[in-house]
Amino acid sequence: MGLPTIPLNAGLVTDVGTIRKAEDRNGLRRFEVSCAYPVESIEMGAAIMHAGVCLTVVDFGAQGDGSWFAVEAVPETLSLTVLGDWQEGSEVNLEQSLKLGQELGGHFVFGHVDGVGEIVSVEPEGQSYRITIRPPAEIAKYFAKKGSAAINGVSLTVADALPNGDIQVAMIPHTWEVATLRELQPGAQVNLEIDMLARYVARMIGVDAPVPHDPQGAKNG
Repeated sequence: MGLPTIPLNAGLVTDVGTIRKAEDRNGLRRFEVSCAYPVESIEMGAAIMHAGVCLTVVDFGAQGDGSWFAVEAVPETLSLTVLGDWQEGSEVNLEQSLKLGQELGGHFVFGHVDGVGEIVSVEPEGQSYRITIRPPAEIAKYFAKKGSAAINGVSLTVADALPNGDIQVAMIPHTWEVATLRELQPGAQVNLEIDMLARYVARMIGVDAPVPHDPQGAKNG
């Protein structure tokens, strides 16, 4: 028996998909996602990150010049992430798992959401944007200035960690254009994943790191 694999991502959005169908089946929420990925690049059982949540492909097919695929989420995932707000027409940041030899352009992102944050403000800064986010109080201490964070699956550098626990991230025009973060308004919620390095540092100094929500259980562990 082989060891379980851990899907890894870099937090670099490779496509923005659209929810074409959302329905409840046998206690699960099934999402069908339209995307530009070539159908031959998708496999049954493959892990694809959706706005920072790693989900397993349970069906797929060709659609025009791209493809569609289906994933399922358990009630816990829906309640602990922003997936519960998805409906037909929602746009979703997508990233296929890294393959051996591919460049890691962001930081290691595991698709295990640590908490849901709230957008406080979105302010233009020249051609870029500064987004202020309020993370849950129990994980705020794990974000550090110049550290990394995944916001709806996008790897970003923490520009500032404010005394009240809020964090700020800066987005260059390219990232603003290719990801769904451009649609965020104050009050919107986002999936947050802290940097794995913060977990190890917390463990080393005797601080309990948060237990991330793993939507696929042992499959990703």
